[in-house]
Amino acid sequence: HFLNLLLLACLSIGVAHAQQQRAYLLGAGDVIRVTVFQNPDMQTDTRVSDQGSITFPLIGNVQVGGGTTTQAAQKIAAALKTGGFVLKPQVNVVVQQFRARQVSVLGYVNRPGRYPMEDQVLHLADVLSLAGGTTLVAADQLYVIRSLNGKEERIPVDLEAAVSYNDLGKNFEIFAGDTIYVPKQQYIYIYGQVNRPGQYRLERNMTVMQGLAVGGGVTLRGTEKGLTVRRRDVGGKVETLNVSVQ
Repeated sequence: HFLNLLLLACLSIGVAHAQQQRAYLLGAGDVIRVTVFQNPDMQTDTRVSDQGSITFPLIGNVQVGGGTTTQAAQKIAAALKTGGFVLKPQVNVVVQQFRARQVSVLGYVNRPGRYPMEDQVLHLADVLSLAGGTTLVAADQLYVIRSLNGKEERIPVDLEAAVSYNDLGKNFEIFAGDTIYVPKQQYIYIYGQVNRPGQYRLERNMTVMQGLAVGGGVTLRGTEKGLTVRRRDVGGKVETLNVSVQ
């Protein structure tokens, strides 16, 4: 629907502002490529261990976790020089696969999965853009699931406010380890003596009168008296409510 089209347009713009960068800190699972100038035989692709270390030819284990690629290069160069393996080593370290800093996007998006955050500052709209935006059946409210001090926090976010109206309070920064979950839109079912019975999208704060209007109003044989709303609770039990329309 219109919100999804507007979302994609806004997200494409948001990616540009996400290019602001901060120093990336290496972590467990990252794959790095180490090259030493004029020593091609030393080129090594290696994975950072759970302890934050890598294994490099001649010098063995080097602790790189928690530091930048520049700091890792400096440590390797110092070890090569100290060991007498290379007189004036010029070392370069490049991340081949970002595994330590990832965000998960689940639910009704076009490309659910895990996405590397690399060294970018990413906001909610930017991450949704990486996942291809929401689908046509996605709800207008999503959730950001974040672990704080060992406890899981579930943050509800108004998607329309975050993206369409660029509410910076809703379009907040996403951190490594966060999970974004986009649920399916809820629907109502209108039946009985109405002009257009069927399934309809449940809009935010929709009233019974608005629901009747969506269904085309009551027929000539129908009446607004004696309306009932059947609602299923979290336990699956159906509750019947008698409502009156003013």
